[in-house]
Amino acid sequence: MLNSQEIMKFKSYQNQANLFVKEYLLADPLIPYTSIIGGIFACKMVYDLTQLFSTVYFKTYSSLTKIQRIEWNNRSMSTIHAIFITSMSLYLVFCSTLYSDNWSSEIITHRSSPVSTFALGVSVGYFIADLAMIFWYFPSLGGYEYVIHHLLSLVAVAYSMLSGEGQLYTYMVLISETTTPGINLRWYLDVAGMKKSKAYLVNGVVIFVAWLVARIILFVYMFYHVYLHYDQVEHMSTFGEMLVIVVPLVLSAMNLIWFSKIIKGLRKTLAKRQ
Repeated sequence: MLNSQEIMKFKSYQNQANLFVKEYLLADPLIPYTSIIGGIFACKMVYDLTQLFSTVYFKTYSSLTKIQRIEWNNRSMSTIHAIFITSMSLYLVFCSTLYSDNWSSEIITHRSSPVSTFALGVSVGYFIADLAMIFWYFPSLGGYEYVIHHLLSLVAVAYSMLSGEGQLYTYMVLISETTTPGINLRWYLDVAGMKKSKAYLVNGVVIFVAWLVARIILFVYMFYHVYLHYDQVEHMSTFGEMLVIVVPLVLSAMNLIWFSKIIKGLRKTLAKRQ
């Protein structure tokens, strides 16, 4: 049992830590920088922890080639980021009142908060770390389509974070990261030699549904939302307005191409089982 003096000392440290986070780490001018650094640091930590735990608990890991082990760790990193940014995006877009039409008289394309800016900064940190790995091991971790996807995402998310413009639409696009864990799981099942398992089939169906909802239907909804609020979109800078329209259009085209490949793959898997 802690005595009263130790309790008071603990509370003092706790108050100092809270003050440090509030006054420095989450101070408005510093949020973009601390969140980016935090995102990069989190990626490094997840990468190292994945390597450590996989070596001990997964027999398949030690039998992989060097580049496969790197990709294994990298996909774990992208999975954690996807879970984080999807959760934040769903909350801010659909649960929070920040972007509600009835919440504020401020135009919707200029609304932001310390929390929304911080989450975008973490995402910027991830895209920087992942893009650096893609370039370093190119093309082992992804070809030019991954480079284009990450560069567009990095520019759009970084601009939205730094300017505070169009954060609602940035989060709508980031919801598409909900498909990443399923895609990574499919890769893990593949390298583990489980392509003929029931889990592999279920995973394919889940990816199909998630992709249809998050990367096709949701993008249509986003474009419809932009159309309804275009008078507010016009208040953005020329570059910001271009990002809101051009980046989602390019990503939509890429999503449709990848979706066609998902359908072909699912059909092939179902045909083999029949």
